Formats: sequence, structure tokens, C-alpha cells
Amino acid sequence: MKTPLRTSRSLILAIGAVAALALTGCSAQVAPAASSTASATGGALTGKITVFAAASLQKTFTTLGDRFEQEHPGTSIAFSFAGSSDLVTQIQNGAPADVFASADEANMGKLARTDLATGSPRDFATNELEIAVAPGNPERIGGFDDLTRTGLQVVTCATPVPCGAATAKVERATGVDLRPVSEEQSVTDVLGKVESGQADAGLVYVTDVEGSGGKVDGVRFDEAAKAVNTYPIGVLRQSADPVLASAFTAYVLSDAGQRVLADAGFGKP
Repeated sequence: MKTPLRTSRSLILAIGAVAALALTGCSAQVAPAASSTASATGGALTGKITVFAAASLQKTFTTLGDRFEQEHPGTSIAFSFAGSSDLVTQIQNGAPADVFASADEANMGKLARTDLATGSPRDFATNELEIAVAPGNPERIGGFDDLTRTGLQVVTCATPVPCGAATAKVERATGVDLRPVSEEQSVTDVLGKVESGQADAGLVYVTDVEGSGGKVDGVRFDEAAKAVNTYPIGVLRQSADPVLASAFTAYVLSDAGQRVLADAGFGKP
């Protein structure tokens, strides 16, 4: 008669363990921890997630992903970088992703309003526009007004893209009407046009000029302060691993993550 008693106790313990794991997973999905990634599971993190992130985050998030994997050897972080508006469209159409980091609040809001983002996305950085020019600034561009000069080849982001929306906001605030020769779908495309000599100037972010490795120079302008972009990050409802997704989000928000972003030129949220 003792054998059935031992089996019953084991069953009770197993049920309790499963319930605890279920509760842990749910709580991590609704409210990501901001201080300790390992505490989300009570042990070592494992698994793989895909992070959709704005093109302007490519260098910093690649660094953050590498460091996160080093700290948690059982994890793998894959990235997809593009214009925030394009990424939102992909997510809305069912593209597999666990985390979304947007270059503005408007595109994150599209997912939050349709319940595709869980909980409340968190702001983690800010960024400002800067004029990218060829090294040495051969066209002698000194400010935003100069971008209207006849014959100057200027490229910007399309309006649905955060850097394009910021550009339009500066235009409205200053009364300056730009006539770009092309409107690109990501800020990295704008930067590439200037780097390759296909454009004399392009409106990108401070961080893009900083991360270009000297391939372009930057011209700061006071009007950029009228259109500061705030970057939010959030776990997606469709995530197959919300615990790991929450852990990476927490890492971006941590002191270590914020140092990487600050070193790249991002401002505080």
C-alpha cells in the first residue's frame, strides 16, 4: 500500500511544477522584468527569438544581441532590420517575430491598437536628424535651408518611415519645402545614397553619421530639435517564447544596454 502513496505525492509535485512554470510564463509576457533577465525563468535562459528592429538600430542591436548571447550561452537572437513602417506591415501580415523595436511611437502604436503588442511597450532611446554629406562637405551645406538650393541632389526617407515623418515635421515647423530627388524606405538607404555619391546630401539620424566610419560627414542643425524621435520596444503577442523575448527587452533597457546605445549617439528616452 505504500507504493500508491509515493506515486500520488509525485503526481502532486509534478502538477505543482507545471502550474508554477505556466504562471511564470504568463507574468513575463504581461510585464517584462527590467532588472534581471535570468529571474524570468528562475534558471538559465535557452531558446531562439527573432527581433524586428528599425534600420537605424542595426549596429547597436547587433552588438546587444552578441553580448546577450555571450551572457546566456543557450540563447540565439536573430534580427530583421528595415524601415519601421515596413516591419509593421510584415508583422500585421503574420511574419514570425517575437520583439519589435520601432524608430518612432506612431508605428509601435499601430501594433498596440490592434493588440499585436503585449503589455505596454517601453521607450528606450531618442534620436535626432542630421544632414549627411560627402566627406569634407564639398557642397558647403551649412543648415536645413541650404537643402533647397537649386541643383543640389537631396534624398530623404518616405513620410511613412520615421525619419521621413521627422523630416516632414521639421519642414512644417520651419516653412522650408524640400524637393528630394528620391524618398527611401529606410534611413540606411538614404545613407547609402550619400555614401555612394548618388546624392549630395541626405537627412538621416545622428547615429547614422556616427556609425558610418567616416564615409560621410554630418551637419547638425538647430531645427532638428523640433522633431526628436522616441524609440519604443515591446514583446509581440505572437511570440513563441515570451520569456526570452521579455529578457532581451529588459537587456535593452538595462544599464548595459543603455551604455551601448549612448556610445552610438542615441539619447535618453
